[in-house]
Amino acid sequence: MKSDHPFMGFEDPVTGQRSGFDVEIAKMIAAYLGYGPDAIEWKTVAPQVREISISKGDVDLFVGAYTINDERKKQVSFAGPYYLGGQDLLVDKENRSIRGPRDLRGKKVCTVTGSTPFQRISRPEFGTTVVSHDSYAHCVQDLVMNVVDAVTADDTILKGYAAQNQGRLRVLGRPFSAEPYGVGLARQDAILRDAVNDALEHHVSNGNWLRAYRATLGRSGAPAPAPPPVRRY
Repeated sequence: MKSDHPFMGFEDPVTGQRSGFDVEIAKMIAAYLGYGPDAIEWKTVAPQVREISISKGDVDLFVGAYTINDERKKQVSFAGPYYLGGQDLLVDKENRSIRGPRDLRGKKVCTVTGSTPFQRISRPEFGTTVVSHDSYAHCVQDLVMNVVDAVTADDTILKGYAAQNQGRLRVLGRPFSAEPYGVGLARQDAILRDAVNDALEHHVSNGNWLRAYRATLGRSGAPAPAPPPVRRY
């Protein structure tokens, strides 16, 4: 998992407790497979080594805002998707001058250095002054201090920070990319992939998916999107 995204995939540095929407998704999958929360071994895996960790068997499942794409499918397999994310904007709650990406010309927008959102928002069509840091937490601090006009990242990351700063920030809810999040697993493990897909469908149909969203990302004030259909292959 990831460990630094509030209300998505977060590890408390003091208690070691994990929380967030991705954590709940992982618990649901484990429960469907017959494992309680105490049987889960949590590992934080950096984005740069996800495929290596999965391929080597260091982790059985990676649940961490992991976008399904054809390039990654060459190295790993995916169950899902379980959430359709997208690059969005986080602004001050009272800001009405920014209603979407077309309103960013001449504005200062912060994101993480070298990230996909950084590459996209740097395009000339947006006309922004891009400010970048090594963490989204630093970007959010800039937003709260009025150093920048907006923060851009996947909507799940932004919803987490909106929930953390409840009442001060809001996510626009107008994503300008498509990021289908899947559960990463070894390419050759078709049986486990099918079981995880079954688990995801089960927990959508019984309402657990919606309850998990409302208890985590939903605390940002953003309504729950429709869960995407599982795509089996």
